[in-house]
Amino acid sequence: MPSGRLLPTAALLLAMLAGGLPVPALAREKNPTQVTGLPVPRFVTLRSGEVNLRTGPGVRYPVEWVFTRKEMPVEITAEFDTWRRIRDWEGSEGWVHQSMLSGKRGVIVKGEQRSIRREPSTDAATVARAQPGVMGWLSKCKGEWCQVDLKGYKGWLKRGDVWGVYPDEKFD
Repeated sequence: MPSGRLLPTAALLLAMLAGGLPVPALAREKNPTQVTGLPVPRFVTLRSGEVNLRTGPGVRYPVEWVFTRKEMPVEITAEFDTWRRIRDWEGSEGWVHQSMLSGKRGVIVKGEQRSIRREPSTDAATVARAQPGVMGWLSKCKGEWCQVDLKGYKGWLKRGDVWGVYPDEKFD
């Protein structure tokens, strides 16, 4: 970087401090991604069937996208006041108000058609088959297997076959 040039964020912060403008809480926090004390990143689900995804943390920021799948799992990647930056399973990111999120854990089947097993084993009987994009609830995970409820079909899927749980996450 050429001498004397500041990154845009640093320049803005310096201008705010020099001009006596209020410095946003995000710039003052030790860890700007954690307001609630809960881990970031973490998975949650959408509380409503219509959730505005904004370009920034506030109602003055434009709506970039509208999610229309109630109970869809999303990943919180940052927190700012009452706003959460989230990412969906396809990589879309933006800010939503915390009231639009639920702590319930959900999953989405990814990749190809998957067999839901009666037990956590590839040899176990198939309870049902699930297409990519099918959503359901996460019950627990044991090693590489997670117990799910997909549209009333309860059983086990490999952890890597769903989006909504981390590779090494313990979940009961």
